[in-house]
Amino acid sequence: MALNSFLLAVQFLTRLPVSPAYSEAAMAASPRWYPAAGVLVGAVGALVWGLAPWPPLVSALVTLAVMVAVTGGLHEDGLADTFDGLGGVRPKERAMEIMRDSRIGTYGVLALVVSLGVRGAGFAELQALPFVLVAGAAASRGAMVWAMATSRYARATGAGSAVAGGIDAATVRVAAVTVALALVPLLFVLPLGQVALGLLGLGLGAWAIRAWYQRRLGGYTGDCLGAVQQCAEIGFILGLLA
Repeated sequence: MALNSFLLAVQFLTRLPVSPAYSEAAMAASPRWYPAAGVLVGAVGALVWGLAPWPPLVSALVTLAVMVAVTGGLHEDGLADTFDGLGGVRPKERAMEIMRDSRIGTYGVLALVVSLGVRGAGFAELQALPFVLVAGAAASRGAMVWAMATSRYARATGAGSAVAGGIDAATVRVAAVTVALALVPLLFVLPLGQVALGLLGLGLGAWAIRAWYQRRLGGYTGDCLGAVQQCAEIGFILGLLA
C-alpha cells in the first residue's frame, strides 16, 4: 500500500504521468508522502536550473515556470482562491463560496504576483539553488501535513475530504523524516545559521496563513493547503536570503 499511497500523492500534487491503484486506505495515507512528491518537483526544478543557459534571473524564472507546470499550478490556484475568499470582511459561508469559484479576483491576482515575483527573484539570488529547490519543495509540503494534522477539514466534500478524518501519527512521522532528509544536504552547502533562518521563515509563513484561515473558517480547505505551501516556501526563501 505504501507505493500506491506515494503514487497517489504524486498524482494529486503533480501532473507527472503515474497510474496508481486507488483505494480509500491508500488515499487516506497519501499525505505522508506529500514531502516526497515535493522532492520530485524540486528535483525537476534543480535539473532545469542546471541545464539553463541564460542569465540567473531568466534561468530562475524558467525554472519556476517549469515547477509550476509540473504541479499544474495547483498550489498557486489554492493561494489565489484563499486570498480571494478571505480578503475583505465576508462571512464564512460567502468566503467558502468564493473560494470554489473558478474566477480570480483582485486579491488572488495580487497574491500570485507577490508569490511568483518573490520566488523567481529569490531563486536568482540564492546560493546552492538545486539543494534549496528540493529542500523547499519538500518542507513546504510538509507544512501542508502539519496544517492538516493541527486543524480540521472545513467542508463536507472537496479535495481534502478523503483525509477529513484526520492525520495519524505515522503520517506525521513519515512526512517529518522525509523533510529532514531533504534538508540534510543544505547543511553541507550553506551555513547552519542561514538554514535555521530559512526554517524559521518557513514556519512563520505556514503559521501566519494557518492562523488567518483558522480564524475566518474554523478549519482548512484544499485551497488553504495550497496557500500554506506557497507561504511556507516564500518564507523559506526570504529566511535564507535574510
